[in-house]
Amino acid sequence: MSDLLYLDPAEIEALCKRVLHQHGLDEAHAAAITRVVLAGQRDDCQSHGIYRILDVVRTISLGKVNLQAQPQVLESTGAIVKVEADGGFAPLAFECGLEPLAASARSHGLAALVIRHCVHFSALWPEIEALTDRGLAALALTPSHAWVAPAGGRGPTLGTNPIAFGWPRPGTDPYVFDLATSAIARGDLELHRRAGSALPAACGVDEHGQPSTDPLAVMAGAMLTFGGHKGSALSTMVELLAGALIGDWLSLESLAFDGGQGASPRHGELILAFDPAVFGDRDTAIARAERLFAAIEGQGARLPSQRRFAARARSREHGIAVPRALFNEIEALVLPA
Repeated sequence: MSDLLYLDPAEIEALCKRVLHQHGLDEAHAAAITRVVLAGQRDDCQSHGIYRILDVVRTISLGKVNLQAQPQVLESTGAIVKVEADGGFAPLAFECGLEPLAASARSHGLAALVIRHCVHFSALWPEIEALTDRGLAALALTPSHAWVAPAGGRGPTLGTNPIAFGWPRPGTDPYVFDLATSAIARGDLELHRRAGSALPAACGVDEHGQPSTDPLAVMAGAMLTFGGHKGSALSTMVELLAGALIGDWLSLESLAFDGGQGASPRHGELILAFDPAVFGDRDTAIARAERLFAAIEGQGARLPSQRRFAARARSREHGIAVPRALFNEIEALVLPA
């Protein structure tokens, strides 16, 4: 028997929504969350696919999310759009701010979406692609829990603090990257723990500050940033721009709120959108970008997200691949009638 199931998206969607409804989420939140995790599974991003349904249900069970939250666009003046998530999950809050953000970017050239007080568990590239689909370039930043030691330190202080960027391309998939400023994403570390496999070298230290490839030891100690002081500086920038600047929590505060229970992080998010047509001549900007991409690929290099886009094409042709054990684990969350 194969370890993988190849499923129609509608089957996965129905299961995820059923679980989320039964555990207390309304239709709007359940649908928004399902869209995000289904996209991750479709693109073979296992650490941000339907595996995240387990995180969502655990966070609900721990009482760390507001199930009555209804995100509101607080104001949309000038180039800044503010959305209050009210302690609810982030995907619906982003969807509420998406169109005001895009409209503001087209008006001003550059616009910012500030999401406050959200519970964030997902990848950033689905948000980035929503903006590149509208012909905009985009940059997204968000903190997390303080799981990561700064360069030269050994105590958890920074979050995994992802940075994502996208650029629209004519007639093909956008240029997109989404990377944690930690040496490994927290979701990938968790998948290593579940599989009982060793981490790559230089991903973390144990509670004594000694290098370790044991995911349990690193969870008790601290993860490390990528690129030493460079990743540490970028991670600190994310804390400042997507935490202090927008009036929301740092990763240290998110971890303190969690109290060691293992819920998804709670904090804010900053998304910037850019309209090339307002900054200058759109056609010229797009053409110059295409020359750059051609120069990169022309020497045999791969643009980021190409593996993900290839997985997306396979999913359309053969169905979305889901590990059988994971599917069974999510099915087990369905409550008895």
